Amino acid sequence: MVREVLRQEPAVSLLYLGDREWAPYGERTLHEVRGRAELITTHLLAAGADTIVVACNTASAAALHHLRRRHPDVTFVGMEPAVKPAVSLTRTGVIGVLATPATFQGELYASVVDRFGAGVEVVDAPCPGWMELVERPTPGDVVRKSIDGALRPLLARGADVLVLGCTHYPFLRDEIAAAAGPGVTIVDPGEAVARQVIRTMIPSEDEEIRVQVTGPVDGVAERIETLTGLAIAVENVTFGHSDG
Repeated sequence: MVREVLRQEPAVSLLYLGDREWAPYGERTLHEVRGRAELITTHLLAAGADTIVVACNTASAAALHHLRRRHPDVTFVGMEPAVKPAVSLTRTGVIGVLATPATFQGELYASVVDRFGAGVEVVDAPCPGWMELVERPTPGDVVRKSIDGALRPLLARGADVLVLGCTHYPFLRDEIAAAAGPGVTIVDPGEAVARQVIRTMIPSEDEEIRVQVTGPVDGVAERIETLTGLAIAVENVTFGHSDG
């Protein structure tokens, strides 16, 4: 998401917080994720954030409505699987959504399918472990095997559009496209969400990108540079736990 925002508008001030201590969210309960999202929001507001991007489909599914209710004066931009554009693109009437197991449990995802999925078959494809494929150097054959396993049932059911329902998955786009074949369209909501972020954020005279992580920082800066080309120092932050 940061990469897409900077591609559209390089002159911005951004603070990115990666919650390595609690990752992956997709394997936690919605209650746990909601409590953690509230804790992180408090931290970001104290750091001066005026627009908060919940740049995680799982966290958006678990906490976006809650955060907007708790902080009505703050602008929140969330992630939701791009079912609406996928429906307009399908020829077979079958679309597959690639996401974490927790994303499919949230009220946000159910609302998206109810609003935009009428008349098509929306097939959920949980992809546990894909976040780790991105964040940790992984042999290519391991990546391909995991992707092939997730896509095979979708393709067998006739899916001709695949929705990337996690902000990590665009980094696997080439591998997903190779496994899916030329007749399958891949939809990434990142570009549209980045446009919304730029529209809603308050202009800043500063042009600064800061990266903070909970948990260990070892290898994070190197991985960011490999994935995005950005050389950025990484700060460690620690704050307490919350049950939501």
